[in-house]
Amino acid sequence: MRRKKFETSKGTIVYWTNEKKENAPELVFLPGLTADHRLFIKQIRYFQNDCSVLVWDAPGHAASYPFEMDFTLEDKARWLDEILIKEGYDHPIIIGQSMGGYVGQMYAEIFPEKLAGFVSIDSAPLQKKYYKEWELKSLEYTEPMYRMYPWKLLLRHGTDGVATSRYGRGCMYRMMLTYDKNQARYAKLAGHGFYIVSQAIKKELPYEIKCPSILICGTKDHAGFTKRYNEMWAEQSGIPIEWIVGAGHNSNTDNPEEVNNIIENFLSLRALV
Repeated sequence: MRRKKFETSKGTIVYWTNEKKENAPELVFLPGLTADHRLFIKQIRYFQNDCSVLVWDAPGHAASYPFEMDFTLEDKARWLDEILIKEGYDHPIIIGQSMGGYVGQMYAEIFPEKLAGFVSIDSAPLQKKYYKEWELKSLEYTEPMYRMYPWKLLLRHGTDGVATSRYGRGCMYRMMLTYDKNQARYAKLAGHGFYIVSQAIKKELPYEIKCPSILICGTKDHAGFTKRYNEMWAEQSGIPIEWIVGAGHNSNTDNPEEVNNIIENFLSLRALV
């Protein structure tokens, strides 16, 4: 995987790719809020020999810093598209965990003809019909809460609360240590992320996924109301769902083997390979 850069008017986005492979699936891994490319280490190792693979540190995250935090979810999707064009990804398959899944849905809304597949890992739908008003409102007040939270307690809850396995918790712990000396940066990053999601939901766009799709969710995902959202999402949209028994919010780190197999089967069954 080669480290590369993409310049925007707000800052530099850092991402990684392997050598582009002809006639192979184009997998785009999008990590969740406050996580970075390390979230998908075990997926990248599994798929990089047979697929074109791209993963980023989202704007403001890890190596993609400093970055002006006044962009929208649509901005992120458009920057992603520019990166994909640069790398020659004509029909990407977006695999988004949590916030990465929201970016994937926005990408599908703006560029429906480009997206070849969508895999949601512990994310949630962007359609407003799934949310209560107070749930959306609460998303706008994350930053001050995270600023007041004792950092050591936030660090513990931020790791134990998203993963059930030793590897999964260790992975998230290492990613959170990126912000160990700057809690204000962490709070700003999290607060801004929840805010732009709430604003995207309030736009009440269709956010219809027209390409082959699958939902993946851990049975012990206790991040917000993710499990409930996924149950409703699968039931009302008809998108198939796979439950990762015993996994938390970062189910791809709690059970990478099962998640990798689900993704591989998804590619094969839908003729994406």
